[in-house]
Amino acid sequence: MVTINKLELENVKRIKTFKMQPSAKGLTVIGGNNAQGKTSVLDAIAWALGGERYRPSDPQRTGSTIPPMLKIVLSNGLIVERKGKNSSLTVTDPTGQKAGQRILDEFVEALALDLPKFMHASSKEKANTLLQIIGVGAELAELECQEKEQYNERLTIGRIADQKAKYAKEQQYFPEVPNELVSPSELLKQQQEILIRNGENQRQRNRLHEITRNKEQALERLQQLDAQIEALSAQKRGQAETYKQLVREEETAMKSVAQLQDESTAELEASIAHIEEINRKVRINMDKDKAEEDAREYARQYDELTVMLAETRKAKAALLSEAGLPLPGLSILDGELIYNGQRWDNMSGAEQLIVSTAIVRKLKPECGFVLLDKLEQMDLETLRSFGDWLEQEGLQAIATRVSTGDECSIIIEDGYAVSPEASAPAKTWKEGTF
Repeated sequence: MVTINKLELENVKRIKTFKMQPSAKGLTVIGGNNAQGKTSVLDAIAWALGGERYRPSDPQRTGSTIPPMLKIVLSNGLIVERKGKNSSLTVTDPTGQKAGQRILDEFVEALALDLPKFMHASSKEKANTLLQIIGVGAELAELECQEKEQYNERLTIGRIADQKAKYAKEQQYFPEVPNELVSPSELLKQQQEILIRNGENQRQRNRLHEITRNKEQALERLQQLDAQIEALSAQKRGQAETYKQLVREEETAMKSVAQLQDESTAELEASIAHIEEINRKVRINMDKDKAEEDAREYARQYDELTVMLAETRKAKAALLSEAGLPLPGLSILDGELIYNGQRWDNMSGAEQLIVSTAIVRKLKPECGFVLLDKLEQMDLETLRSFGDWLEQEGLQAIATRVSTGDECSIIIEDGYAVSPEASAPAKTWKEGTF
């Protein structure tokens, strides 16, 4: 990895003259009050290494008649200079040959020159940057789309299952009614058969009544004939025989009629009258049974989708795990960066700096440094944590901070480095007393 060994500046923006040897690894903090030239140092480094697109709109210090001069010595031996009226770029390699911006672009990462640009990007932009680095953006997007569809489908199925179960639970149930709807035509048929049998009984009763009436008429006639018995004796005998026959028939009919018993249709009439009520209860029971069955089916579908969702998430985790993420504990979830289980806005300041620097290093592993402006937003503990991580990873960070405290590696005042060690290697935060 290439880092910055030495920096010399003259007449750049607010800088009058400035020399610094940043620590080879860890955090080097340029301190000072506002408007003293701290940010000018970072702008000068970006211009020297990043090219004309980083050229300040007015690079020459106000009031100076001498053009800007920038000189950076890199750890790979390259010497980068900008000087003269046009601030022309000169890059000299260790063998004495000259090279231009192209050789710098091979190891200088744009975001390393402006790390806050990455840190202030949206959550989606940060995640997309990482996905571009590890090369699994399209595949991860497909898995995330699949995961979202499965989650939404499972959510819908779960809600329906709950609704069905609640509906089934609230439904009335009538255990005394049959399982099937009652047919009124069958009851009417039974009623008609009873009415036919009752009609036959009534016919036999009418027949008895007719026989009895005929018997009475025969007796009356017999009495009339008795008065004329002398003249009508022969007729009397015949009528007597008729009478006897009718008596026998009467006895037979009376015995048959005595055995007859009419059937009641009251129960069927009540059933017919209440058939709609019965069927209403049957339908309610059927609705409850259907709702319970639907609830069971949707619960089964919910369980299947839960398994599918778990498999999709497992595939996502495996994809990211095999993609070579730049930092242990770093991942992507729902299009956002996740570090040690926390989204960006829940990460500590040190964690945000670590994640940003690790991603920038992954973009261009040859670039071993980053520039950071306005670290006064970070407390001392955050600086310690970030500095520890930088040293552990062998990375170099050059940062500015509105402060003149012991955490500063070098102090700048009115465009000059004013610390006694200005020409010596800058101390890292570990060498301070804060």
